[in-house]
Amino acid sequence: MKHILIPLCAIFGAFTVTAEAPRVFPQGQLPDDIRLKPLKDLNGHFPFAVPKTLEAWKARKAELQLRVAVANGLYPMPAKTPLNAVIHGKVHREGFSAEKVYFESLPGFYVTGILFRPTAKIEGKWPAVLCPHGHGGRLQMHSESAILNEIKIGAEKHKESGRMPKVARAATLARLGNVVLLFDMIGYADSTQLSYELAHRFRTQRPAMEGKKNWGLYSAQAELRLQSIMGLQTWNGIRALDFLASLPDVDPKRMAVTGGSGGGTQTILLGALDDRPIASFPNGMVSTSMQGGCTCESCCLLRVGTGNVELAALFAPRPQGMTAANDWTKAMMSDGYPELQKLYALYGKKENVFCADLTHFRHNYNYVSRARMYHWFNRHVKWGLKEPIVEADFKLLSKEEHAVWNEKHPEPSGGEAFERKLTKWVAERDTKLVEKMTVAELRKAWGALIGRTTPDYKDVAREKVTKVKRDGYLEFTDILRLKAQGESLPVVSLYPAKDWNGKAVLILSDNGKVGLFAGDGKPTAAVRAHLAAGTSVVGVDLFQQGEFLKDGKPLAQSRVVRNPRQFAGYSFAYNHTLFARRVHDVLTVLAWVRGFESEKPEHIRVEAAGNIAPVAVAALAVDGKGVNEAAVNAGTFSFADLKSYRDPNFLPG
Repeated sequence: MKHILIPLCAIFGAFTVTAEAPRVFPQGQLPDDIRLKPLKDLNGHFPFAVPKTLEAWKARKAELQLRVAVANGLYPMPAKTPLNAVIHGKVHREGFSAEKVYFESLPGFYVTGILFRPTAKIEGKWPAVLCPHGHGGRLQMHSESAILNEIKIGAEKHKESGRMPKVARAATLARLGNVVLLFDMIGYADSTQLSYELAHRFRTQRPAMEGKKNWGLYSAQAELRLQSIMGLQTWNGIRALDFLASLPDVDPKRMAVTGGSGGGTQTILLGALDDRPIASFPNGMVSTSMQGGCTCESCCLLRVGTGNVELAALFAPRPQGMTAANDWTKAMMSDGYPELQKLYALYGKKENVFCADLTHFRHNYNYVSRARMYHWFNRHVKWGLKEPIVEADFKLLSKEEHAVWNEKHPEPSGGEAFERKLTKWVAERDTKLVEKMTVAELRKAWGALIGRTTPDYKDVAREKVTKVKRDGYLEFTDILRLKAQGESLPVVSLYPAKDWNGKAVLILSDNGKVGLFAGDGKPTAAVRAHLAAGTSVVGVDLFQQGEFLKDGKPLAQSRVVRNPRQFAGYSFAYNHTLFARRVHDVLTVLAWVRGFESEKPEHIRVEAAGNIAPVAVAALAVDGKGVNEAAVNAGTFSFADLKSYRDPNFLPG
């Protein structure tokens, strides 16, 4: 999703907040709300609950595909700019050739890699395989002692080609009759415009790369626009498929994707967003355990309420294989793979998913794992080769034969100046896309950003706490429980003692329900005016307001997970932001007010002022169910002014 600001509704005066509101929970007791527990991080448990019906799964699949696109900054899907591909430096080995490749995934932003082709001659076109690589890079090479040990334990077979397992995979696929692109992750080998340290080792926020006009990646402004290394890498993968499909010797209807470790993560996301691959083998990352520890493997929104197994399931019913190893995938045979089989069975295609138990090996994409992949693609891409398929040795490419850039093909500029130029170009492109979106598309996008729609009234349980007769009105305190989510909200309602006019107003303030009351503990003048007119008034402590706070002091910063690296994705890939959670609460209260059991209001008004006003606007954008009137005063607030992803009003998108 892009950086969307929906226009505010109307303006009214600010609240005066100097009093205490009636308590709902006993003094000193926090609400029994699951959101007060520690935040989830990448090392949590991410089980896949398979829907009972195919129809239910298709609805969930559509929701998640939208989320993946939004999280990667690819909704709406951008127009594709010219690749301007260059292929050069062809060399030959037995059974395959290798050529250097570079093309522009975005204007001036280059994807680099090696293109492997079969040397055999055929009638027609070759199938193609895209090979994203993981950490270690295209040029990763085992030492002499390491390859001997790999051979000793049965992980590799060949002393020469086995030293570079990523190249061995691509070269063998070409020998077997595929056009193969082994392309560089951002920051590896010849992809140097954004450095390795930036893409994969980012640790500390850079004040010099913040700002409204000249921001860099990982900054608040980048995260607000869902600009991330993962998003750029995902786009590179989509454009890499475009490149393969454009080659005259490639059959674009027979393309597959396989990557290991971080490349497995890329394979999962490409499978979720692109329907062109007909088979997939995401190795080393389909797991209900650790979800990917690098800054390139996460982005805000991506895994809230989901995980890599369910994201891999988005490829169904297309054929998908993988292996389990003695790493974070070691439980897959009992936790993850059975669920994938069950999901594929909903399509009547249980045989289209496969996980090999190779837990006697540590984290890898070794000779044995590659053999499983060759078998899988032979079967499902219909190579027509006799089994077993055996990987042969070959002479590795030299350093010069690997190098994409040289005197005739000079390396493009990079660094912080390029980084700023890139984020600016993407922001300008995305702004134009947003301007063309319909209201329905905007509401759909807001739903993905917030991660919740308005619940049904029947799902909101009211627990009555007190009912007190006051001067001219009745005061109710209640707990609203959204049981499915484990959430509890302290609510106070003021009801005219007589002659209710059928109207209700929900008042949101920066300090919660205390905003309904003046310094003397009585309703404010604005609230008294509503009551005098016969209108009922509702106030609520949204998450981390009022009774949610131990010391009663408003939060200066949002909570984040315990990770020393200052990356928003480590927290908000797995957890809703505080802003989103407060929007959830507004939606819950609106559902309750709208369907109140005794007398449903005919007219609902929402009022909000101060820092909470953007929360109200977002809730109204998502709700779309008939709030009759809104008075919202955000003052001078602008998301563009935020300087930290820990700001309470931070919302990616």
